[in-house]
Amino acid sequence: MSAYIARRILLMFPTLLGILFVSFVVVQFAPGGPVERVIAQLSGADTGAASRVSGSSGGDFGARNQVGAASDAVNSKYRGAQGLDPEFVKSLEKQFGFDKPAPERFALMLWNFARFDFGKSYFRDVSVLQLVKEKLPVSMSLGIWMTLLTYLISIPLGIRKAVKDGSKFDTWTSAVIIVGFAIPGFLFAILLIILFAGGSFWSIFPLRGLTSDGWSQFPWYWKIIDYFWHITLPLISMVLGAFATMTLLTKNSFLDEIRKQYVMTARAKGCSETQVLYNHIFRNAMLIVIAGFPGAFIHAFFSGSLLIETIFSLDGLGLLGFESVLNRDYPVVFGTLFIFSLVGLVVNLISDIAYMWIDPRIDFEAREV
Repeated sequence: MSAYIARRILLMFPTLLGILFVSFVVVQFAPGGPVERVIAQLSGADTGAASRVSGSSGGDFGARNQVGAASDAVNSKYRGAQGLDPEFVKSLEKQFGFDKPAPERFALMLWNFARFDFGKSYFRDVSVLQLVKEKLPVSMSLGIWMTLLTYLISIPLGIRKAVKDGSKFDTWTSAVIIVGFAIPGFLFAILLIILFAGGSFWSIFPLRGLTSDGWSQFPWYWKIIDYFWHITLPLISMVLGAFATMTLLTKNSFLDEIRKQYVMTARAKGCSETQVLYNHIFRNAMLIVIAGFPGAFIHAFFSGSLLIETIFSLDGLGLLGFESVLNRDYPVVFGTLFIFSLVGLVVNLISDIAYMWIDPRIDFEAREV
């Protein structure tokens, strides 16, 4: 077991390297960038980002934005840079690190990431780790509640479907599960907003955010009520498609155990169906379901981190990553990508260890990685 764990840990390094390399190459060929964004801000669309960049660099954009007849003829590689002082554009490149060649920038990023130094956001003037710490509780709460609800719904439903295999109950619940799984979570979220968040019908639930204004002044019990009031629609949107896989996994696991010889032996000894189900089948059938809990949580954590947080304006890691991609805030983009990838790899390893701990018959030493 120890040799298998060591191999898996060693394989994490080339996996992370490959993820970062592919993402870095894609970014190099993607249109736009932080330099172009600042230039666009200077054109008059919005000066917020430009002022933050100028403040962090200690300079004054107004003084450095020298426009003259000579600079009008400069052919810049940045769209919209015509008319700007070439020295000013070069200073922007240096500030964002684009004065170095791509291989050098990639090597520097790897060196910093190896020390868990993710740098500072281009436009927020805050370290990436600080941003992650601020946004993580929102995404964690969504992932935890989604996983718990998924298991609370899927396990009883899966057991019932296994016991009633082939019945009308099994047929219509399978149809509901398939339909729920087929509907994209973001589409169902929009439907819930239209129906219950003041879109076109009822205004029962809040449209955005995780808490109400003045939440810190509420009594403790009202804080809990307000929190669940805000999180209801996002959770429903996420759980709809998530419980389908777990329900069918539970059903198939129980069906496999029901057909085994020891179940027939227990029935022959006079055990009731309830005793057979919960005293014999349950322990063995639940192994794969329980061992998959870490993987289910990380799936819930990732799946709810982007679209659902964006739709409901939940200030978590998904919304942070989405806004960072739009703003070309590369330190935040690569930092969150690295953290997500590392957490996913570690949780997959924990899932395998959980399988072995729950079922010692699994031999990882004989397994090829």
